[in-house]
Amino acid sequence: MSRRTNTLSTLCVGALLSASAQLAYAADVAPAKPPAGWWDTFTVGAVVEAGITVNPDSPSNGLNFGSLYTDKANSLLLNQFLLTAARPIDPTSKDYDFGFKFQGMYGSDARYTHFLGELDYAINSRYQLDVVEANLQAHLPWLTSVFAGGIDAKVGQFISLQGEETIDPTNNFFYSHSYIYNFGIAAKLTGAAFVAHVIPELDIYAGFNTGNNTGFGWPGDNNAGVGFEGGIGLNLLGGNLTALATTNIAPQNPATPLGDAACACYPSNTLRYLNDLVVTWKATDKLTFVFEGNYAHDDTNIPAGGASAYGAAGYASYAITDWLKLNGRAEVWRDNNNFFVSSLGAPGNFNFVNSEHGFLNFGGYPPAGAFAPAPTTYLELTAGLNISAPPIPNLFNVPSAAWIKSVMVRPEIRYDSSLNGTTPFNVATKSSQWTFGGDILVKF
Repeated sequence: MSRRTNTLSTLCVGALLSASAQLAYAADVAPAKPPAGWWDTFTVGAVVEAGITVNPDSPSNGLNFGSLYTDKANSLLLNQFLLTAARPIDPTSKDYDFGFKFQGMYGSDARYTHFLGELDYAINSRYQLDVVEANLQAHLPWLTSVFAGGIDAKVGQFISLQGEETIDPTNNFFYSHSYIYNFGIAAKLTGAAFVAHVIPELDIYAGFNTGNNTGFGWPGDNNAGVGFEGGIGLNLLGGNLTALATTNIAPQNPATPLGDAACACYPSNTLRYLNDLVVTWKATDKLTFVFEGNYAHDDTNIPAGGASAYGAAGYASYAITDWLKLNGRAEVWRDNNNFFVSSLGAPGNFNFVNSEHGFLNFGGYPPAGAFAPAPTTYLELTAGLNISAPPIPNLFNVPSAAWIKSVMVRPEIRYDSSLNGTTPFNVATKSSQWTFGGDILVKF
């Protein structure tokens, strides 16, 4: 055999071996995933919350004073059936991103969460319908030389920035709520909100709205005023220490078709200042502490020259196991002019929205025990458990998207008291109140 033939054979064998190696390598490498589609992050979910608050005093008006969402004493409540459809934006994206969120509620909590003019008088029942959120969202890679992470925008109806506690019960430590959450912060807003991601550790918030729990036009906006909400957020220690300081400044007192309401003021330019600070420290994988400070002031023309309330709440949560958490909350909140704290859950189902609209006479008289007899400094101490059930077997092969994702039970013991000797509890006859409550949360 000639040298030329040997050389040709060697080249052919080498080529075959090289091709075989490339084919084997290609077989070992997973095919690249196609780019994520816009709808890939779209989700639909639901939460059902039902609970009860046992009050040994059995108040004659049936109400636990100082609580809105857990107001009915010794009565089982369907607090929420909360349905959410959302396509969230990616705030870390280097490109434009767009999304939306719609959240609707049916339940007893809806009596206190209505946007005025939207379903607020649709059902004369303990259980009502409410639009919690309906908004469009955008991530905008603008001004990145100043705001390294770009700007996020939200337009429509959305939850306020304020507060440690939220409307969605799955984000809360307890079934019952703090005085700060009930009376000291803004709940829901209609307007536009923006957050600028300056650096990973710093966000700046700003936006304009129609006021707390209001929409547009009569009867959606109870005073035709414009409000502002903004704040500063810090994200430190790799996310283990966060702080959010916010302010909400807006006219909140209602003007009615019959004239100015009981504030004896000009509602469109009489401002309410709601200020809140939430600091969260994840001390360990199991232990979390939260501090909330709050100051509220309304320029309403009462003899004292306005109304103020202020206080603080502290939370601690410890994960004993992966299915059991022990939680505590301690709070002191001063309603300095007897202006903010109320109990409007009886005798009618519309008392709260009536007050927001400015119909303050409740049919000719204030309900018994609706307000404290005098300015009061409130103390509340709450201890509770979060008990997570094991996964529920899907015995009937229900589609996974509709099957139960989690079940949690949250029993609690709560003590409320007046620190200055007033008697706001048990229809204005007692200075303190014990309650034993809890709820069950089923998440789909």
